[in-house]
Amino acid sequence: MPSNLSQALDQISEIRRTMVRSQVFRGYRAQTTAITGMLALVVAAVQSRIVPDPWQDMPAYFALWCGLAVVCVAIFGIEQYTRCRRLASPLQNERTFEALERFVPALAAGTIVTIVFYCYLAEYSWMLPGFWSIFFSLGIFASRSLLPRGISGVAGYYLIGGCVCLICGHGGGHCFSPWEMALTFGIGQLLAAGVLYWNLERRHGRQSSARQ
Repeated sequence: MPSNLSQALDQISEIRRTMVRSQVFRGYRAQTTAITGMLALVVAAVQSRIVPDPWQDMPAYFALWCGLAVVCVAIFGIEQYTRCRRLASPLQNERTFEALERFVPALAAGTIVTIVFYCYLAEYSWMLPGFWSIFFSLGIFASRSLLPRGISGVAGYYLIGGCVCLICGHGGGHCFSPWEMALTFGIGQLLAAGVLYWNLERRHGRQSSARQ
């Protein structure tokens, strides 16, 4: 009897886990995503004042944008931590870790490539904004099965944007242009926020209103 009970509980746990995995991950919020996009637009707008000549002051340029990346990661990290504490659900925690496991490798790869270019390939550093966008697109593509429909379009936008940055920067005229980051990360995050809101939060709000 104890053995049968244990097997039944294991089966129930596995069924619950399968049901959670089949649902769209709701840990990413439209408002938070939009805030990171707005921050990217703000930093792009002030870049020319803070770093008027990135080629002559690359440490300041990298500090500006890498600092923004750290702030955005911290915002999302705090949000996920707070959500896990509030829900206090082992299955939701597992879902959150799965989402992180899919996206973190792309961020880690982008960080490593940035360090390599900064330390050893400084003359080719103009390629980094394009690579950042491409790595970010790979992270979204890796997470697409967890996220709502339409997110693949956002990933494609980042991929195309990164390629355009590489093409335009090749001639030297648009190297380190603030528009590179504004049009890729700024607009890209706002698009992602729109997808999250339209497919998750808008529908959830309607369902809540209908129940009331």
